[in-house]
Amino acid sequence: MKQKLLSIALAVLLLACNSEEKQITEVSSPNKDVTVNFNLTKEGQPYYTVMFNNKTVVDTSYLGFDFKDNEDFDKNFKIKKASTSTFNETWQMPWGEQLDVVNNYNELKVELQENNEAARLMTVVFKVYDDGIGFRYEFPEQDNFKGEVYINDEHTEFNLTEDYKTFWIPGDWDIYEHLYNTTKLSELNALQYANHKDLAQTDIPENAVNTPVTMVGSDGTHLSFHEAALIDYSGMTLKVDTKNLDLKSNLVGSRNTDYKVKKTVPFHTPWRTIQITDNAPDLIESNLIVNLNEPNKLGDVSWFTPMKYTGVWWEMHLGKSSWDYGMTQNMSTWTDTGGAHGKHGATTENVKNFIDFSAKNNMKGVLVEGWNTGWENWIGFEDREGVFDFVTPYPDYDLDEVTRYAKEKGVEIIMHHETSAATETYTKQQDTAYALMQKYGMHSVKSGYVGKILPKGEFHHGQYMVNHYNNAAIKAAKYEVAVNAHEPIKDTGLRRTYPNIISREGLRGQEFNAWASDGGNPPEHLPIVAFTRMLSGPIDFTPGIFNIKFDEYKENNQVNTTIAQQLALYVVIYSPIQMAADLVEHYEANPEPLQFIKDVGVDWQQTKVLNGEVGDYVTIARQERETGDWFVGGITDENSRTLDLTFDFLDENQKYEAIIYKDGEDAHWDNNPLDITIEKIEVSKGSKLSVKLAEGGGFAISIKKG
Repeated sequence: MKQKLLSIALAVLLLACNSEEKQITEVSSPNKDVTVNFNLTKEGQPYYTVMFNNKTVVDTSYLGFDFKDNEDFDKNFKIKKASTSTFNETWQMPWGEQLDVVNNYNELKVELQENNEAARLMTVVFKVYDDGIGFRYEFPEQDNFKGEVYINDEHTEFNLTEDYKTFWIPGDWDIYEHLYNTTKLSELNALQYANHKDLAQTDIPENAVNTPVTMVGSDGTHLSFHEAALIDYSGMTLKVDTKNLDLKSNLVGSRNTDYKVKKTVPFHTPWRTIQITDNAPDLIESNLIVNLNEPNKLGDVSWFTPMKYTGVWWEMHLGKSSWDYGMTQNMSTWTDTGGAHGKHGATTENVKNFIDFSAKNNMKGVLVEGWNTGWENWIGFEDREGVFDFVTPYPDYDLDEVTRYAKEKGVEIIMHHETSAATETYTKQQDTAYALMQKYGMHSVKSGYVGKILPKGEFHHGQYMVNHYNNAAIKAAKYEVAVNAHEPIKDTGLRRTYPNIISREGLRGQEFNAWASDGGNPPEHLPIVAFTRMLSGPIDFTPGIFNIKFDEYKENNQVNTTIAQQLALYVVIYSPIQMAADLVEHYEANPEPLQFIKDVGVDWQQTKVLNGEVGDYVTIARQERETGDWFVGGITDENSRTLDLTFDFLDENQKYEAIIYKDGEDAHWDNNPLDITIEKIEVSKGSKLSVKLAEGGGFAISIKKG
């Protein structure tokens, strides 16, 4: 009997050991559509798979790390513990595309330990949502792996099962300001793109893409790869193996170090994200990226008010005026250098003109670029440290008078800080610059980082700059300042944690239409942007150009949309600050379309994506928080099309007045961009409407209760 019991006990022990070696861990989304399976190979190498609607969309994909002075974390692991949990909350955006955000996921946490004498620990955490997944690596405090560690690269894979139609920009370490390419994944060639484009600032070391990168499958499966909560880490590009349809993490590095990331144990990485839907509109409605960020750490940020704004900006891109004063300062005396003197844009008189216009037209802000000293030597110089002074105005800009006048008119001046990528100069002056803003009641700053980063050898998207961008915003919050960064690091949802991070550029913006040698952004650009860059967060795109051709300034450039599409962008391209970017005289000459910009909201109760296909068209409806009014915007690419709308998002038993701003019968983005038709109709819940969009066209609708 004892012998039999001993045999049974031994069998149970062997079974337990074998179970640990072969342990499979799995977790599904709340609606069961998305499933993640985690496992180890015989060699102890961790990998995962992802299924969507019972189809494998990410096949065996390995995980691990390459360290500089430590053994790699990629094999010889065992599962120490695996656990699952469920989380469900509803949190509120202080400003945003909607008020209430549901954060509902199932979590799988797998604690791994090396099966050797070192016995180092690493945890992989998966959060599985109905609209995708996020996962990250966590390195807990431990005796055998502590202190500073140097990461050469991650070995994070996304092994795809189909040759997806892919919408991508190259994995440039310095800028995101590229036109999107549309190719099969197997045909993607970022290096060829770099070799055949005028990309003087770029550094594209691999056949890689920047994120978000969006893909569409043959059965309608939509995938978008990105990252969330990028803090004290390098940005991640994705290296593409076109033969095996595999994506691999490729962290942005530095020319000053032989590693890419420095961390101190304990630490964790940003979340690696895949948004997964069976249609294009659901990608835009996804809240995966913000949900993977920590809750608000700033508390009440009501000092920032979402707004529309005008400003001294577009006129300088057109060449009507200049950023620089056109003179240099020697001691306390200004000397004419024969430059742009007489064309300076940021004069007291000119800014007052914008203030007057904003006050009359429901726009609460005025941006002033070129107000401060330093623009004479701001770019193209080897040593740009110390060039800009962020508190000293040019002689023709009376800061006291401008801010007094703006306050009298109920308008707020938006500060501008162009750093020329001289980061140490800006860091040293930040407290003084933000304190000046606080003194004058300015709550928003547009920052810029044009040029190669100083210190030399750093890139815009490496760990050094990730920390610079984030620290600048965190410091700004102490002075009640919100940040709209240009030439930024990518958006990764940090606006949830630090809601003074309000918007950013990070794409090929409107300005390229004013001077790009390739003719500017083609009509397909924004129907791609809505399903790629906009998935990461708000965009300061600066819409609203009415003088489409602007031949009096630039004969070889124009905006490649109709005027109706420029109106639609106030709804389609989200930002809590939206610029009416054109010149005052062009708005005053077109009061009827201007009415939509006056009326349209910027802060939303809810958002509905009514239709869309990546790269082709999209229609979005948003309800304003304060008034409950609805606004709808639709845009198309170079193809004319008719879109059918159903107003099923409106309240029951309520009549509404809808004002429709749409392309005229003969409208065309190039041949006749100013042809616009405006009409009023009555609508109610369930009403239907067909709208014809011209080539490169669009439509905008304001809907108010009757």
